[in-house]
Amino acid sequence: MMIGQPMDASGFTTLLSFFPDRTVVTYDPRGIGRSTRSDGLTENRPEVQAGDVHAVVEALGVGPVDLFASSGGAVTAMALVAKHPEDVVTLVAHEPPAIAALPDVEAAKRACDAMTAVYLARGWGYGMAAFIALTSWAGEFTEEYFAQPVAEPGQFGMPAEDDGKRDDPLLSERSRPVIDYVPDVAALRNASTRVVFAVGEETGDTFTGRTVRAIAARVGSGVTVFPSHHGGFLGGEHGYAGEPEAFAGRLREVLG
Repeated sequence: MMIGQPMDASGFTTLLSFFPDRTVVTYDPRGIGRSTRSDGLTENRPEVQAGDVHAVVEALGVGPVDLFASSGGAVTAMALVAKHPEDVVTLVAHEPPAIAALPDVEAAKRACDAMTAVYLARGWGYGMAAFIALTSWAGEFTEEYFAQPVAEPGQFGMPAEDDGKRDDPLLSERSRPVIDYVPDVAALRNASTRVVFAVGEETGDTFTGRTVRAIAARVGSGVTVFPSHHGGFLGGEHGYAGEPEAFAGRLREVLG
């Protein structure tokens, strides 16, 4: 299985093309992509989505799966393995953005709050520019970071016009439970699942590079380096192409 958050199944199109010898299952997280919600809620909670993935694994009826999970999907995957380790043989958790393990967790929360505030006040273009500024900052979030002016969308080729929408699953408060999720370190450490924490070689000391290293350290694990950046497995799906063929080769090596 390959899962993301808030990315849906379409983001794995290129990566899965390099695994013609394996059955690959992707899915759209609850309320994202082709999935519509009927529970009346809007928050994306890792524990709920972990229950959804568990239901998919059960429905497949083929026993435990290998699971590649990226970004918020890796947070969901950690919640899944903590509760249902029998579902997964090997989990490759690629740059989960859970901030609880960071030494500057309060500053990180403040930075995330500020990004969301920009989105709510000025719309998608400014929100995405703020998100890029947040995720490209190297090291701890210091007062130097907070003293920066609000990033302009034009710097990144994005529109400044406000379309009035405030339901973006990445920029709004809907996915805040994902980054605020506190991994069950003991459960991950003791799980029958083999857990591999993965980081892109270009990610460096930016947001998700720091979070994955911090979580891995708490679990008592190292990190495995993959080609490219946070979206290193992408082809042209989201305009953020990495090195998908090399990434797939590394994933194949790790899965064995």
